[in-house]
Amino acid sequence: MQKIIISVKDLVKKYGNFEAVKGISFDVYAGEIFGLLGPNGAGKSTTLEILETLRSKTSGEVTIHGFDLEKHPAEIKQIIGVQLQNSGYYPQLKLIELVEMFAGLYNQKTDALALLKSMQLEDKANSLYKELSGGQQQRFSLAITLINHPKIIFLDEPTTGLDPQARRNLWQLIKRIRDNGTTVIITTHYMDEAEMLCDRVAIIDSGKIISIASPEQMIDELLLSGFEKAKETKRANLEDVFIHLTGKQLREE
Repeated sequence: MQKIIISVKDLVKKYGNFEAVKGISFDVYAGEIFGLLGPNGAGKSTTLEILETLRSKTSGEVTIHGFDLEKHPAEIKQIIGVQLQNSGYYPQLKLIELVEMFAGLYNQKTDALALLKSMQLEDKANSLYKELSGGQQQRFSLAITLINHPKIIFLDEPTTGLDPQARRNLWQLIKRIRDNGTTVIITTHYMDEAEMLCDRVAIIDSGKIISIASPEQMIDELLLSGFEKAKETKRANLEDVFIHLTGKQLREE
């Protein structure tokens, strides 16, 4: 039986008379990549921020690794990693200095160079964050989420704006993190990304979960309903062609 690491029951978030999250319930299993999918304004980012302890809930119950979100937010912060946005980094510090700074904030002993190497950034250790390519910046943000050896990490649209090589490289890194025992919660607008990465996904629309299952199961259920594509599905797509012609290697300055 799979261990539940996050339990959400009847979660509600209101802003005045507007109900952004309308009583959703779901579980996340330890060691899986779980996707929260939905159109803009669906409530997925609000849900994510509540789980990250960044936003308060209106009602409902949330338990993370046995800790009640309302009673033990400090304990939860110690076991999660949250991907920072670009503005979260001091512009005049080198990457290795940033890693050491965040390690100090978490009171963790960290081999900064080894952490950078795990994200293929050892040759950028003495570079500034602003000097990195988009893919390098995302890999560095991923490295920072791992400093406190979290049991769960939250990634909000981690591959937006990346070229195909950088995107697929980041997929492999995320899978490796999952394979090493860390639970990953991810949001994305790229359905191919969710299908490739996620063990299960929850689709949210208008503040409610309308489906939750593995991507494969969702696709099979759609096909059983009689759904047919207007265009014949091929076994490859244009991104596969692009990668095949230009190579898998990262293109970085």
